[in-house]
Amino acid sequence: MATEVKLPRLGQGMESGTIVRWLKGEGDAVKKREPLYELDTDKVTQEVEAEVDGVLLKIVIAEGEVEVGTTVGVIGKEGEEFKLEPVTAPALSPTATAPAAPPSGKETQGETGGVAPSEPSVSEIQTDSTGVNGRVKASPLARRIARERGIDLANVTGTGPDGRVIAEDVETLAAAPAQAAAPIAAPSGEIEVVQLTATRKTIARRLTEAWTAPVFQLGVSVDMTEALALREQLVARLAEGAAKPTVNDILTKLAGVALTRHRAVNATFRGDTIQRFPNAHVAIAVAAPNGLVVPVIRDADRRTIQEIAEARTDLVGRARSGKLTLADLEGGTFTISNLGMFGVEQFVAVLNPPQVAILAVGAVKDTAVVVDGEIDIAPIMQLTLTCDHRAIDGADGADFLRTLVALLEQPALAL
Repeated sequence: MATEVKLPRLGQGMESGTIVRWLKGEGDAVKKREPLYELDTDKVTQEVEAEVDGVLLKIVIAEGEVEVGTTVGVIGKEGEEFKLEPVTAPALSPTATAPAAPPSGKETQGETGGVAPSEPSVSEIQTDSTGVNGRVKASPLARRIARERGIDLANVTGTGPDGRVIAEDVETLAAAPAQAAAPIAAPSGEIEVVQLTATRKTIARRLTEAWTAPVFQLGVSVDMTEALALREQLVARLAEGAAKPTVNDILTKLAGVALTRHRAVNATFRGDTIQRFPNAHVAIAVAAPNGLVVPVIRDADRRTIQEIAEARTDLVGRARSGKLTLADLEGGTFTISNLGMFGVEQFVAVLNPPQVAILAVGAVKDTAVVVDGEIDIAPIMQLTLTCDHRAIDGADGADFLRTLVALLEQPALAL
């Protein structure tokens, strides 16, 4: 019996996704757990795997934004007849239509050779642009973005089927004031126009949200002499082929320990509540081709530095090759952003909502310091903690930094 391929819910809160491209064509053999198509969500682009063995009999929706649970394809035995059940969750994007090429399998057909009228395909199903009592017809993702931006959906022109409002429509209206500014004379030469990916749009939306939070920053200097010595010892003991620990791996471990001692900083802000966590799930900012991503190293407080190095190597590699999953990005309780490898000595990082704090890490630089009245040279690193004042007071952030500095300057204190 043929199996309908439905758009899966890949993470908590996911309501829709955008099919980027199919990795299999109609008539191709498919194996269970084999990548079937690429799906772009508001957090990451990832491959969706087939749930059964068989042949891809039909691609119902070739590309575009689609609600969770919508049938996007059919898998069955070669030559198997099938028919699609009517669905109430239509594709959200005008580009989300079935391909023109006929399927290799057979559908239940009427005398005219077309799909039976009583069983319309997904692309044929249309709904009114307004629902009950004149409610604007919009995708769940569009409603969420409109809610976050304070936009009335009644003022948005929908470009989806029958005027349905989709996420791109809300984004376009939100950007309208900036686009209405006086035109600037274009420079000579070729102009590069870059279309925002779903990931880039999410970055823009989330950082705009973060910028509205009442934040403050706290900065400290750290003597990294002992931390660097520890790294050299760990590298000297490495097994062949093992991931080489970095300063950031040591920082991730020690920050995890400090977070468990200062749970006010190891928290998320949820509007009416603050959630404080017993374990530290530290997100690390990674520059990926499609934009900044923040995969999470779970239980950083409990892992060894070598285990953190292995996890970081895997996450960074998959981030740069576009292989991260939603599970890799969810559940973070604190974020570290390190630009030291670019020679940046100090900077301020923007919050990663709903987390209440983020640590900006600069380069380690030999600096003149005064020790016991004498001038000495020490490897100094600048740390800047950005805190959400709705959840953290200055004393909370200062106490956390004091503990972290003590651990970095004497790593044995973490034992």
